Amino acid sequence: MTSKAIVKCDRKWRILALAVLALTLWQSGPTVAADEPDLIFRRSTVFKLLSPNDKLATYGVDDPEVEGVACHFTVPEKGGFKGWLGLAEEVSDISLACRQIGPIRFKDKMTQGDDMFRQRRSLFFKKMQIVRGCDAKRNVLVYMVYSDRLIEGSPKNSTSSVPIMPWGAADSAVQKCGEFVQ
Repeated sequence: MTSKAIVKCDRKWRILALAVLALTLWQSGPTVAADEPDLIFRRSTVFKLLSPNDKLATYGVDDPEVEGVACHFTVPEKGGFKGWLGLAEEVSDISLACRQIGPIRFKDKMTQGDDMFRQRRSLFFKKMQIVRGCDAKRNVLVYMVYSDRLIEGSPKNSTSSVPIMPWGAADSAVQKCGEFVQ
């Protein structure tokens, strides 16, 4: 190979490396709107002889903007060597359940469809998101989980709702979620 060909090839690899780095930084962004989720438990679903098994994992996360609400979600986790190395693209089958766990207090104004939690589901392109909204007519918080990719998302989703109710005898003032929507 001539020195010109080596320089030309080297330039292409640098451009590709910079593009991958830029895409990685863009995709990773703030990966979490809430704190890191708490792993509750995992169960194996597919046995792999020489590498980690495929699993279902259940996590819990508190809503960072609404005190008194927690969500639990279950996600499939790929095993095998690709999953172990973090290179496997995870599937979009995610279930969600959110509940009131104490008196509900809004910390700030919110926008319909705000990210409550976000997590990468593949090395570059796929994200899982839990978003929050308010059904002001019924005074109910609505949470939806879905996954998306840079090019094409998935229609698979799950929804959970949390009616805002008094929590015990001392909690007589029930907040209205519609008052906190921008």
